[in-house]
Amino acid sequence: MTASRVRMGRPGTVGAGRDRFGLTGTSQAFDPRLVAIRPDLADIAVAGTYFAPHYAAPMMRSAVLPAAALRAAPSLDAEQTSELLFGEGFALLDLTGGWAWGYCLADHYVGYLAAEALGAPIAPTHRVQMVEAMLHSAPDAASGGPGVLPRGALVMGEPQGEWLVTSHGYLPLAALAEVGLTESDPAGLAEDMIGAPYLWGGRTTKGIDCSGLVQLAWTAAGIQLPRDTDLQLAALGPDKDVDVDELKRGDLVFFPGHVGIMADERTIVHASQHWNEVRAEPLADLIARTRAEGHEEPVSGAKRLH
Repeated sequence: MTASRVRMGRPGTVGAGRDRFGLTGTSQAFDPRLVAIRPDLADIAVAGTYFAPHYAAPMMRSAVLPAAALRAAPSLDAEQTSELLFGEGFALLDLTGGWAWGYCLADHYVGYLAAEALGAPIAPTHRVQMVEAMLHSAPDAASGGPGVLPRGALVMGEPQGEWLVTSHGYLPLAALAEVGLTESDPAGLAEDMIGAPYLWGGRTTKGIDCSGLVQLAWTAAGIQLPRDTDLQLAALGPDKDVDVDELKRGDLVFFPGHVGIMADERTIVHASQHWNEVRAEPLADLIARTRAEGHEEPVSGAKRLH
C-alpha cells in the first residue's frame, strides 16, 4: 500500500473489537505524515496492515486555543508542520509529558500538540468566515473578550439576535457561516490574506504557508485538501487538470514544492518564501523565477475547482 492509497476513514474503525492481528508478506511503505505509526505505538486503524508493538484507539478532542502549532516531535524546538485551529478535531493517540500525539481529523496530518491546546470534542455549528473574529465577553461590540479566532475556526453555539452564544463567549453572526454552507470564491479568501507573513506550517494571518493558504481557501469552498503541496496535487487527480494557457480565477498552479491560486488569468496569489508574505504577482514572474532556480519544468500542474 502506497501513501497515496491510504484511506482516511473514521478513526479507530479498522480492527475494532479485535485483540489479535495477523500480518503476512513484506512490509509496506507508508507516509508518516498521514499514517500514525511510531516505533512504540500506532493507530488501531492500521492494525493488520502495519506492525507496531502496541495499538491505540484514538480519543476525540477539539482545539481550545485560537491556533496551536502541530510539531514533528514533542518539543518547542521541533519543526512546526501545521496548525490546528480553534474547534478543529484531533484524534488523540498518546499523551505524555505535556504533549499530545495523534492526527488532525480534517486532513489526517500526524504530529504533536501541546496538551493544553486540546479540550472536549464539540459538534461545530458555525465557521469563522472573516479574516479574524473577536470573541466577546458580552453581546456588545464594545465589550472586551478572551481572544480572537482565525478564519476557519469552528465554534458551537446558539444564535441570539445578532450574536452566537458559545461556552467561551459571544461571536458576531456577521463574522460566521453555518457549518455546511460554502463560499463560491476561494480566490477571494486568498486575496483577503495578502500581506500576512510567511510561516512554514502556518494557517492564519499571523503566519501561513503556500499549501496552508490553498487548503484554507478550498475548505471554505467545501473541498478538504491534504496539508502539503505534493499531497494536494496527487489528491486532485487528472480529472481536474487545466491548461496553463487557459487559467481563470480560482485555479491552482503547482510548482516544485509550491502552490498558488489564480486571481485572474495572469495574476497568482501565494504565500511566498521569496517575498516572506502572501502576495499577488504576475504568474509569468513566478514562472521565470522558478526557472531561474534551476527547474526546467517550472510548473508541475494546474487544477480547477469545478
